Amino acid sequence: MSRAFFISDAHLGLGTKEEEHEKERRLLQFLLHINGRASHLFIVGDLFDAWLEYRTVIPKGYHRLFTALEDLTHAGVQVHYLAGNHDYWMGSYFRDYLGIQTHFEPFEASIDQKKFYIHHGDGLTGKDIGYRILKKILRNPLSIWFYSWLHPDIGIALAKMSSRKSRHHTSRKVYGAEDGLQQFAAKRIAEGSDFVVMGHRHKPIAVPLDKGMYVNLGDWISNFTYAEFTEGRLSLKTWEG
Repeated sequence: MSRAFFISDAHLGLGTKEEEHEKERRLLQFLLHINGRASHLFIVGDLFDAWLEYRTVIPKGYHRLFTALEDLTHAGVQVHYLAGNHDYWMGSYFRDYLGIQTHFEPFEASIDQKKFYIHHGDGLTGKDIGYRILKKILRNPLSIWFYSWLHPDIGIALAKMSSRKSRHHTSRKVYGAEDGLQQFAAKRIAEGSDFVVMGHRHKPIAVPLDKGMYVNLGDWISNFTYAEFTEGRLSLKTWEG
């Protein structure tokens, strides 16, 4: 019987040095806990507040996290990493050095005959039209190639500044009850998915929809929530450490 875990929106690098140390400590505890228990781990976007990967350079300061993730893949855990709206400029590092399966678009997964649809959740609201246009531009290979000519110290600093502005803009939006994510999930479930798992909104919820369930994973900034799938059921939980 499989056991899968789902996390999103840690936004590592967001807070003060003390806040980030505590966040990383909790996350490392969680990864150690699931090693030996998990068959799958899904990172559903925005693990980092800003990730910019060059061909030979990656942001510094995350070696303990990388070691914990590599320990999972070496133990046979299938680790999947879906790019979010803050960490989509991934290259080959996670795949080639850590053995993680990386995804740049929403994807489907099958676990114990249950169908999962994994989507970060960005761009699904009616108020995200501008973002959807910007997303196509920023993720264009030509845009990435041009940006890569900036020195890493400059490129990564600009990426962090842009990330802060983006998060501030998003936090000021008033979406209301009809945020678009749940409606999208209902459509996917009607098309045959058993579970739709998202992040992005930083609001942990689990909503039964028809014969399936929509789960938003919350975040690892203030909620420290995750989902666990075992014995055919998906549950939203809080990591207490």
